[in-house]
Amino acid sequence: MPSLKEIKGRIASVNSTRKITSAMKMVASSKLHHAQVAIENMLPYETMLEHILKTFLASEADARSRFEIERPVKHIAFIVYSSNSSLCGGFNTNVIKMMQQAVAEYEHLGKDNIIVYPIGRKVAEKVTKLGLKSAGDFTSLADKPNVQQCIDIAMELGQKFVKGEIDRVEMIYHHFKSAGSQILTRKTFLPIDISSELNEDKERDLTSNVATREAVEYLRQRDRNQTENREQKEAKPLNDNFIVEPSMDAVLSKLIPKLAHLMLYTALLDSVASEHAARMVAMQTATDNADELLRDLNLQYNKSRQQAITSELLDIVGGTVNN
Repeated sequence: MPSLKEIKGRIASVNSTRKITSAMKMVASSKLHHAQVAIENMLPYETMLEHILKTFLASEADARSRFEIERPVKHIAFIVYSSNSSLCGGFNTNVIKMMQQAVAEYEHLGKDNIIVYPIGRKVAEKVTKLGLKSAGDFTSLADKPNVQQCIDIAMELGQKFVKGEIDRVEMIYHHFKSAGSQILTRKTFLPIDISSELNEDKERDLTSNVATREAVEYLRQRDRNQTENREQKEAKPLNDNFIVEPSMDAVLSKLIPKLAHLMLYTALLDSVASEHAARMVAMQTATDNADELLRDLNLQYNKSRQQAITSELLDIVGGTVNN
């Protein structure tokens, strides 16, 4: 059984640790507030822009983009978001685990054909340890989100995709849903995935304003055949007559790059907010555990102290009786 001095030392040590975890929880809570405001302001705009672009590409027969072309995957890139520091629960572990699963799916391509854009020190260290090809050092982005750097990364990936140096780009990050819930997400960045607008219940419903791949193929087939039947006359075509100014190419050349860097920047804000939320929850849990441990140690200390006092009294009483 530990001595009173040892128990007292443990109590002092746990108290010191509790002060640290409590302070870190307060700091994370403050940072989370600012990060939450940023993502809540950005996410609806990026989501609506993505919906508008994909709906437009899906429903307009003349809208063709080189970023929409799907081809056999021979070279792939992953944009993986983590944090620069620890003490945030399973935040980094979950991201790294999903990255390893994704890399395992394409291991038949060989490590030379898999490139990772590691945003955050933790994932960058893991990429180096696994011997994967890294696209550079982006650790500063995890602490201070920067729009210009996201634009540079998006432009670099777009140029490589057009040249055929990369056939597919995927993002792995935590989507911030609430302070207590962060959803690990794996999303296709390039080529533009029109099927994400799929609504299976309205595959052939041309009166719907939701674009689907089946509806698009139906419209394009109709345009090629130049035929109309009674059913088509009664149904209102899905966004069939867009008026595009100044031209289709001009609109797409502005809209697609803007969406690309917004997707990267929004995912970065998502990841930062999720990191602070995960750290806040982890530090709150650590503080609660410290409180529980302190209660047990104080109880143990009081029991030991009482036992020591009782032993001393018995010794005194026994000595008096003997005398």
